[in-house]
Amino acid sequence: MLVACGFQLKGDVPLPFASVSVSSAGASQVATRLKRDITNSATRLSDQPKDADAQLNIAQERRERLILSLSGAGKVREYQLKLTVQYQVSDSKGKVNIPTSEIQLQRILTYDDSQIIAKQLEEAQLYQDMERDAASQILRRMTAIKR
Repeated sequence: MLVACGFQLKGDVPLPFASVSVSSAGASQVATRLKRDITNSATRLSDQPKDADAQLNIAQERRERLILSLSGAGKVREYQLKLTVQYQVSDSKGKVNIPTSEIQLQRILTYDDSQIIAKQLEEAQLYQDMERDAASQILRRMTAIKR
């Protein structure tokens, strides 16, 4: 029945490049996730940008934690977690396929002083979810590149 309705499991992302080089300005969790996702696809991950058909550069990855609401006693009740990723994709000839673009993701984290360790783990989990989402969005945008 599921086949008849057009339902399909999410599979590999077919990139229009035979090989891709991923670089980042600093330590980037999104770049690490992108490398892992590209390695698990038909596209080859290249260590050298000059040998790759496309260069994906993570120019900036920034995390922020903002206070969203306070209790009547002045204690934090909610945080807003933000992840901002700036990236650019160019081909081997230097032509920019995706100009410098920015992805902004945000999640809300409820906070309780009596559960500090659990909330730290939840925060880390939310950031991992945003990193996975950012990497997925970048790969989907790369599939739309016309060569």
